[in-house]
Amino acid sequence: MKTEREKMTNAEPFLTTDPQLMEDKKNARLLCSRFNHSPEDEALRKSLLKELLGGCGEEIAVKPPFRCDYGYNIFVGEDFFMNFDCVFLDAAPIRIGKHCMIGPKTCIYAIGHPLDAESRRKKIGIPKPVTIGDNVWIGGGVTILPGVTIGDNTVVAAASVVTKSFPGNVVVAGNPARIIRELSNSEEV
Repeated sequence: MKTEREKMTNAEPFLTTDPQLMEDKKNARLLCSRFNHSPEDEALRKSLLKELLGGCGEEIAVKPPFRCDYGYNIFVGEDFFMNFDCVFLDAAPIRIGKHCMIGPKTCIYAIGHPLDAESRRKKIGIPKPVTIGDNVWIGGGVTILPGVTIGDNTVVAAASVVTKSFPGNVVVAGNPARIIRELSNSEEV
């Protein structure tokens, strides 16, 4: 029989109130609190992020505050920058490629809940991974919903709500986000 954590990490519906998962969330919140209240010390912050996250490159900069559910389901590539006040709900893996930038107040949700009220009352979570390619720029105030993939070199305009997946080399904007133009490899935005 699978544990609730095994179900969660296998993208299967799981019980969000499972005691082990609640303990995992508590540990992540403690690490986030330590990170968010740490002094302006790049080495200390990097070590706290390495303890919190499932994986990250050596070149990583995250501006506090940052909040997440578990941390161990977040994987970011080399040369990653994230601005102030971001929230990642990482029941399923959130994978972010190398050379990515994320603006302030961005939220990435890798969990949903059943539409059926009875199942929601049972505290069932539905994990859906989020994947962000290499060289992606996500503007401030963006919301990325569960199950989304964003291709390499894509730009997501500020305040967009990303409800579906997008290919690489495009600019997306709006609520819901849609492609507003394609990018060439040498183009500046």
